[in-house]
Amino acid sequence: MIGYYDRIADYILPYLKDRPLTMQRFPKGISEKGFFQKHIPDYFPDWITTVRIEKVGGWVEHVACNTKETFLYLVEQDVITYHILLSNKNCITFPDKLVFDLDPLDGYFKLAIKAARVLQNLLENEFGFTAFVMTSGSKGLHVVVPLFQEDSFDEVHDFAKNVSLYICKKHPNDFTTAIRKNKREGKLYVDFLRNSYAQTSVCPFSVRAIENAPVATPIGWSELDDKNLDPQLYTIKNIFNRLEKVEDPWQELTLNAKRIGDAQVKLVDVSAN
Repeated sequence: MIGYYDRIADYILPYLKDRPLTMQRFPKGISEKGFFQKHIPDYFPDWITTVRIEKVGGWVEHVACNTKETFLYLVEQDVITYHILLSNKNCITFPDKLVFDLDPLDGYFKLAIKAARVLQNLLENEFGFTAFVMTSGSKGLHVVVPLFQEDSFDEVHDFAKNVSLYICKKHPNDFTTAIRKNKREGKLYVDFLRNSYAQTSVCPFSVRAIENAPVATPIGWSELDDKNLDPQLYTIKNIFNRLEKVEDPWQELTLNAKRIGDAQVKLVDVSAN
């Protein structure tokens, strides 16, 4: 694990920089239950950068993993998976990306691919965004839209909710926004709830605490056509073979940021049809 994170540092650090981090730690290995940790422990060295974010009744002092030294220290502290806020320290209350987590039931990954394609068509062709896609390293896919930090979490959350409701209405047999698994009736869950203040999503190139150590991997849209594609296709053992051949498809993520304003108006129009 240390060897992997040492080699991948140049790829993952740009996604971690200046973002409050939630650490998923496994002191006894993945065979036993780990834990999530937001607040920096007292015993962490004082040279680690932190970011304070407000919570009900107080503050949380998160680690901001800005350097390779910090990064490898966290690996040594049994952090396996890195979960990051959808905003950075420049403006914590305004997200710089919108995330749809497409979480299918086991064995229904093709539904995640279908949902990603539906979202891509809507977000890019109807609303003018540039959308990006990533295997989660777990069960599904993430579709991400970069944003200027000019719309509040409440505004972005409402927009993401309405987009999710719209595609579920258009594809009632395939997709659902039902939070409870027993209410999903075999449909794919379109999770828009991550687009809320202090919520997180898994960081690109982060390892998941699953057997074979799969990696959350940014991919190109054309790769959804690959019959071998699987949310756990890329692992710490084969990811570098990929990176030798394919550049990170998310390299220009931040260069494609937009506001959601015009898209909100267009969503009302398409929903009316």
